[in-house]
Amino acid sequence: DGFRCNYYDAEDPKFTTPYDWKYCSGMEVGETYEVHWPSSTVAACSTPDQYQEPFYDGAFCNLSEEQLGTLSQQDIADNMGVQAQVYTVVNDEDYFYANLFSGMIVDGEFSKDMAYYTGSTTGTSHDNDICSAYGPITWHVDRKCHLISASTFDKMCFDMKMQRDDMEIDTHPHGSRELVNDAYVANNQVYEGDRKNLRA
Repeated sequence: DGFRCNYYDAEDPKFTTPYDWKYCSGMEVGETYEVHWPSSTVAACSTPDQYQEPFYDGAFCNLSEEQLGTLSQQDIADNMGVQAQVYTVVNDEDYFYANLFSGMIVDGEFSKDMAYYTGSTTGTSHDNDICSAYGPITWHVDRKCHLISASTFDKMCFDMKMQRDDMEIDTHPHGSRELVNDAYVANNQVYEGDRKNLRA
């Protein structure tokens, strides 16, 4: 089951009423989804080429293959970051947000409780034996779960399909990686509230 948000209420129709998905696939109302927005100083940010599939192509698209091959782990850490936010999808237009595609929501209770740490890219091809080649990178993670309308996600999937480099492959949920063994976790997690280190 993983670590779902705790909002689901089987008696509340906004968590149980199916949504007619037009652009996203494999998604369900009432489920929890985490969205990542990678960015990089060596990407084509603020241009149509910023958004590509796979995302590495966009994150490093201002580098030649030769330059990419010379990047050290510190070069990657210095130049790449990821924002992340977690949502429970509801069938309720009171929770609509028009532009989830462009980045994490910074409004009201969104992005108020942030954690910062170094990690790597994620995905089911990485685990405690096989590391990502892209690390360390800086993560900026909203620690709070949020309610969001299914139509918000469907609009984001539509926007993804409209990019110059069609991002349709990312319009369905991907699996999450195995939890990282404590022995491999960086000791630099910072909580925004009082900027304290979260790990000894």
